[in-house]
Amino acid sequence: MASGWRVLQLADSGFPTGGFAHSGGLEAAVQAGEVRGADGVRRFVEALVWQAGLGALPLVGAAWHQPGSVPALDARADAFLANHVANRASRTQGRAFLDTCARIFPEAVGPVRESARAASVRFHHAPVSGAVLRALEVEHEDALRLFLSLTLRGALSAGVRMGVIGTHESHQVQHAATPLLEAVLEQCKALSVDDLAQPAPLWDLVGATHDRLYSRLFLS
Repeated sequence: MASGWRVLQLADSGFPTGGFAHSGGLEAAVQAGEVRGADGVRRFVEALVWQAGLGALPLVGAAWHQPGSVPALDARADAFLANHVANRASRTQGRAFLDTCARIFPEAVGPVRESARAASVRFHHAPVSGAVLRALEVEHEDALRLFLSLTLRGALSAGVRMGVIGTHESHQVQHAATPLLEAVLEQCKALSVDDLAQPAPLWDLVGATHDRLYSRLFLS
């Protein structure tokens, strides 16, 4: 399996997947007045991590175990993500992650991209991530852990750039979220795609207003 160095490379904030163009719904929540300061961000990212655990990890894990099932899993993700903003963000991030990995690791990931293109998938982030991380020989649990970590870090980075939370505060929140990440991983790592769930419908509805914001820093 992959060395820890490869996992660290994938987790590096400089890895050019375009994830920092998205706030995970935080920008809409801030403008709606639902998130204020560090406490509001903590509350938001807790719900976001659970959403990633229950609404994405089953797809990541299924694609990791059966990369050939990506077309079916991609269709499942498309049906599950009824929020048009979240759906679009998932497709945008999935395509960016796949294309970036195919350029950097062409021998391992190139065939995954060609297979996905041939199947005319929509490139949803969770199943694409699972297939790519399997191709890169990242261990199953490390793949799930990486997905959760990047989800958390992306939202916290967005909070810093919006001025809702400071840089040091954001890392304090990330550190304090370790037990949360472990709890979500433990509860969700064995879930199947039949267990997909939306545990934070209010945040989902708020995030769906993103396209109607007067001014926007992020794509979602």
